[in-house]
Amino acid sequence: MDRASPLNGLTVLVTGAGRGIGRACALSSAQAGARVVAVARTRRDLDDLKEEAGPRLETRQADVTEHAFWRELESDSSIDVLVNNAGTNRLQAIDEVDDATLDLLLMLNVRSAFKISQAVARSMIARRRGGAIIHISSQMGHVGAAKRSVYCMTKHAIEGLTKAMAIELAAHDIRVNAVAPTIVETSMTALFLQDASYRQFAMDTIPLKRIAEPQDVAEAVVYLASPAARLVTGTSLKVDGGATAQ
Repeated sequence: MDRASPLNGLTVLVTGAGRGIGRACALSSAQAGARVVAVARTRRDLDDLKEEAGPRLETRQADVTEHAFWRELESDSSIDVLVNNAGTNRLQAIDEVDDATLDLLLMLNVRSAFKISQAVARSMIARRRGGAIIHISSQMGHVGAAKRSVYCMTKHAIEGLTKAMAIELAAHDIRVNAVAPTIVETSMTALFLQDASYRQFAMDTIPLKRIAEPQDVAEAVVYLASPAARLVTGTSLKVDGGATAQ
């Protein structure tokens, strides 16, 4: 393994790559030597990413909830690593959760994540070269919290999916893992973190007293995608500053 370029020769597909964690994963994978296919819905975000990343990165504008996208992935035999990152969250007390929020989180965080990984797994099995699938989960896939009932439900589902897929796909030399970060400072969480009381709540739950940055998650993804993790499957790498150790 080339330690300077641990992903050299690999093609990495990243969903939700336009901003935040997905953007950092795409950039870090390209810097680690991979050919990167960055998927997002917003063309401007993809263009900005392409300008920063350079020739190693290709962009694909797509909606990850659509059947057409899933079919494209199933016929794409070039993908060595899937970073299944697209997802969202809405903070609502359980007695206030509306059907629109429930349906959105289940569709994007669970159904689409499953369908995307199923499609990529099928293409990996057919080409017989192995591969790696990395789900972006959350510390909320290991614990519970107020106003996050639906989000916790979806991320616990991803943690279960990771384990089951790892067992089933091991025979095909396909490794499946998750990365479970604590609160990450992104455009999605910026509004919450502007609230001093929320930021203090976050800091109080993290023993290392640091809010995660997207790059913290991206470094874990590069490791799990690389040959250095060749015997790592079915696990969840917690990038949570010790939050779930309490």
